[in-house]
Amino acid sequence: MLAIRMQRNGRVHAPVYRIVVQEAQRHPLSGRVVAEVGNYNPETKQTVLDKEKVEFYLGHGAQPSSRVARILEKEGIKLPSWYKAPAEKHAQAKHADKLRKNQPKEEPVAEAAEDVAETPAEGGEA
Repeated sequence: MLAIRMQRNGRVHAPVYRIVVQEAQRHPLSGRVVAEVGNYNPETKQTVLDKEKVEFYLGHGAQPSSRVARILEKEGIKLPSWYKAPAEKHAQAKHADKLRKNQPKEEPVAEAAEDVAETPAEGGEA
C-alpha cells in the first residue's frame, strides 16, 4: 500500500518537508520514494504541489497522512470518499478541581479601607 507523507529536509531548527509517495511500511527517511509530489515550508507556510500527480496517486489508493490531508484540503485538492479524517483529540486535565479557574472566588479584602477610616487624624489635635 502506498502512503503520501512528509519527509523532513533542511537544517537544524529550519525544517523543510518534501511531500512524497512511498510504501507505507517503509520509514520516511529510508530513501526509497516512489514519487515526490511537492514540498512544504512550515516557517513561511509555502506549499508547492504537483496536483495531477497527487490526484493520480489518491485515485490509485495512496493513503495520505493526517497532516498531508490537511495540506491537500487547504490547497483545494478533493480527497477521495473513502478517506476518513482522524477524530479530534480533546485533552482533559488530570485533577481539574485543583486548577485555579475551578477554585471558589475569594471576596476582595475590604479590611484595609476600614482601618484607614477608623484611625483619627493626628495632625490637627494637640
